[in-house]
Amino acid sequence: MRLPLPLCHENPRGPSGTFRRTTRGKAVAVVPLLATALVLTGCGSGGNGSGSSANGKPEGTITFQTWNLRTNYKDYFDGLIADFEKQYPDVHVKWVDQPADNYAEKLSADAAAGTLPDVVNVSPDLSYPLAKAGLLLNLDKEPAAAKYKAEYTPQAWQGDQLPGLGGSYSFPWYLNTGPLFYNKALFRQAGLNPDDPPKTYDQLFADADAMARHSHGTIAAFAQSPSIEDFGRYGVRLMNSDETAFTYNSAKGVQLLTAYKTLYDEGGLGSQALSTTPDAAGQAFLQQKVAMNPGSAHDLDNFKVNAPDLYKNIGITDAPDNTGHPNMYLMGLAVNNTSKHKAAAIAFAHFVTDKPNQESFAHKVAIFPSTVGSLDEPYWTKDDGTSEGAVRVASAEALKGAVNYTPVVMTDQMKIVLQNEVAKALQGKESPKQALDNAVAQSDRLLRQS
Repeated sequence: MRLPLPLCHENPRGPSGTFRRTTRGKAVAVVPLLATALVLTGCGSGGNGSGSSANGKPEGTITFQTWNLRTNYKDYFDGLIADFEKQYPDVHVKWVDQPADNYAEKLSADAAAGTLPDVVNVSPDLSYPLAKAGLLLNLDKEPAAAKYKAEYTPQAWQGDQLPGLGGSYSFPWYLNTGPLFYNKALFRQAGLNPDDPPKTYDQLFADADAMARHSHGTIAAFAQSPSIEDFGRYGVRLMNSDETAFTYNSAKGVQLLTAYKTLYDEGGLGSQALSTTPDAAGQAFLQQKVAMNPGSAHDLDNFKVNAPDLYKNIGITDAPDNTGHPNMYLMGLAVNNTSKHKAAAIAFAHFVTDKPNQESFAHKVAIFPSTVGSLDEPYWTKDDGTSEGAVRVASAEALKGAVNYTPVVMTDQMKIVLQNEVAKALQGKESPKQALDNAVAQSDRLLRQS
């Protein structure tokens, strides 16, 4: 069952829509322009760059680029930069903010032109082609940066490690996961225990089957077909050890898709799963046609006002998994490997992502800090009785031990390939095995071209 990235209201991946999937749908455009960047910069994978020493005194003017944050958080970042410049009087920080749309293309253009900012806001999938081109600093191999590693949770630091490149390429910034909402009344009507939501996929499919049979196919358990994250949470090995080929067409992957196909035929998945959007799935949940759906604190407030019957029957749980590890989404700050003021860039990237500043930012927006010990603070462990508090505590608990299941090298184009093949399997146009074999073959071909 797909778990989106609930963060802030309906734009879940980042504080201002930063992580929205539609924004990243064009991320595949990064690779062709970076081929040009390789020629222009003379850099290659693992290169040391042509920037200044990372061990010198932090000084000079650096550019800091964020992803669609200025509108809602200008005062926060202005204050943050002022505090940094007071601590490092020889450094001046120029803050630029790019809109959510076409962010990947902007990174590509800057990479090709040699104008990539000194400190840049990236997710692991966007940092991969930049690091592969030698344009990002390998934090594990640079002592001036590696000395901060112990300040971040191991899961967060590992989340920025890139396959085949031998290290982590951005300071972990904020994390996110999200709760799964479920309708206790629909569980009760199907003869299920409303206080015992499914924890594993076997339990999920059993509950979904019970709902479909009881409602004669009019109530679906959920409204979205499986994504790559579902395969990961199911326990499917997604890629080979060096992440040069996809492997989710294994027997275990076929088993998962076969279970979805059976559920689809019984009405437990719902015909809208072939093409539904997160908004449409949320609307079906609001109308109590779907029993489970991921969401955020904003959704709880919406239910309270617009669907009081649903609100009084809302349960909050984690998305099912077979691994014991929920899914995690991660944002980071990368340092330009060719920066003329690398020491200043490292100092600033660390300053923004240190424990006090991460916790301060996470008190202003529904995100979660990636620094050691932060999620043990009362703000993330004690429910204050509000909708926001309930979701915050549930999400923070889920983040403990969470991992990023989506392979860093998997572009949105590859995700669309998988989505299309899954749809064919659900419709009976292809067997689950054939659909996954086709998806893997197409994705491997795209991977070789990158």
